[in-house]
Amino acid sequence: MRPFTRKRWTSAHWYAWTMVAPVAIVMGVLVGYPLVRGVYLSLTDANEANVGRTIGMNEIPATYSFVGLDNYLQIMQDDTFWLRLGWTALWTLACVFLHVSIGLGLAMLLNRRVRFRGVYRMLLVLPWAAPAFVSTFIWRYLLNHDFGLANGMLRAAGLPAVNWLDDPTMAKISVITVNVWLGVAFNMVALLGGLQSIPGELYEASRVDGASAWQQFRNITLPMLRPVSQTVILIGTIWTFNQFPVIFLLTRGGPDSATEILVTAAYRDAFTGIRDYSGAAANGLVILALLVIMAWAYRRSLRKHGEVWG
Repeated sequence: MRPFTRKRWTSAHWYAWTMVAPVAIVMGVLVGYPLVRGVYLSLTDANEANVGRTIGMNEIPATYSFVGLDNYLQIMQDDTFWLRLGWTALWTLACVFLHVSIGLGLAMLLNRRVRFRGVYRMLLVLPWAAPAFVSTFIWRYLLNHDFGLANGMLRAAGLPAVNWLDDPTMAKISVITVNVWLGVAFNMVALLGGLQSIPGELYEASRVDGASAWQQFRNITLPMLRPVSQTVILIGTIWTFNQFPVIFLLTRGGPDSATEILVTAAYRDAFTGIRDYSGAAANGLVILALLVIMAWAYRRSLRKHGEVWG
């Protein structure tokens, strides 16, 4: 029997390599190169004043220099970074918890045989189907202090208007509310698919044994949904941690940076004021490192408790 060499393995799977190659090339151009470039810039002092650029017919060479880990040390010593990290963690935890819990509740309701179930599903999916920036602009109008529908209804009821986007506490509640409204539909659809894959015989057998609805939910529904819920929670954490459109378009990080998260702060460093490209790159890589650590810790915790296969 001839040994299965690398050359034979490649020739045997040439079709798969052909299909994967375009995706690998695109990912390398759109993800790989910017990542490598970001790592390089984070180790320099590059900013708007010292990068290479062309002005008219004059080409100005780059004059930035290598500074090693100075940008990362500066981030770790910045109290503002830790405040933003704390709010980013709170924002992510609150949104993901509400996404999953509300999404599960809606999925369980739609999993039953009710009239117009298809219509309800379509209406609940609309927030997810619409572009996030369009929905956020609509919410910005609804929450406007002077002309918004929310305060208009409060005034009509004889109640005082609320500074939804101008008060730090209310602004935080508002961005969480808008993001939950945008993300519940995805969780509902994913969890509904998981619910529909649970064999009905399990519930029938539990009813014969006298199990209550709560016991069925705790001992059948939740354990059988773990493979889906684990993925939903992990994806939701990554998405929410980097949820730039809602924060930037609704409050622009205000008021007084009260709703600024790490990714919007990195954007400001790179594209506003005196553009600090090296600082923005370092912030971006810190965000990436935090997400990798969180994902690794989450998977390790699940595997430790025997809830991850493979």
